[in-house]
Amino acid sequence: MAATHSPGDGRKGLSARILRDGTEPDPRFTLANERTFLAWIRTSLALLAGGVAVEAFMADLFVPDLRRSIAVLLLLLALVIGGGSFFRWLNVERAMRRKVPLPLPWIAPILAAGGALVAAAMVAFVLLSTA
Repeated sequence: MAATHSPGDGRKGLSARILRDGTEPDPRFTLANERTFLAWIRTSLALLAGGVAVEAFMADLFVPDLRRSIAVLLLLLALVIGGGSFFRWLNVERAMRRKVPLPLPWIAPILAAGGALVAAAMVAFVLLSTA
């Protein structure tokens, strides 16, 4: 039976304060949680690159207001997903340690809504533009 987290179980300093209490989960679960965190970070970096690319390279294709709006939306999504991914990782890690149900990923609906907004703006642009 695993011992509960305490200052004497090997965790010290910042990690002991961040992870708080509970038992050490199976390392495979911790590593899977880390891979999920890294996937969110990759998504954030892709959104960041997309926002920069829209602003830098789409001046001839989009009107300035639409281009700026799409770029800002992509950059804001990158900011929220990148920042939120740490809190998602931490909340999942704490839940596993306490053996409670995993929290819902609140960054997923934000990403879905933001992606839908960008797609809607693009559809509107395509439908309203004269070729």
